[in-house]
Amino acid sequence: MRFLLDTNVVLWFLNGEKLSDKIKDSIRNGNNYISVISLWEVAIKMNINKLTFNGGFSAFRKLIEDNGFVVLPVKDEYMEKLFDLPLHHKDPFDRLLVSSAVVEDMTLITADEHIPKYDVKVLW
Repeated sequence: MRFLLDTNVVLWFLNGEKLSDKIKDSIRNGNNYISVISLWEVAIKMNINKLTFNGGFSAFRKLIEDNGFVVLPVKDEYMEKLFDLPLHHKDPFDRLLVSSAVVEDMTLITADEHIPKYDVKVLW
């Protein structure tokens, strides 16, 4: 199964926190993708001191690679789908993750309570 991991899920997985055994097993056994949008979000939050990661951004990026996660680039099709999404969620990062998951027919692993309101496959 192909999973797109929400930013918080990536951080929790890499830090070994807050995830159920079901989610950890799904991540360990799935084909996992991290959107470049999540990398951007982490970089911004680290830059404004809203987020810290032991070893900084380069350590975060290396752990993504070491865990075999594929970084998903942003495609024009995601932007087109973004315009079709109802405004259930105002966070631009999350809306782009939803549109990416829909276009790529991936299951989005997220704890965000607003995302299941969209027509997207969600695992939590």
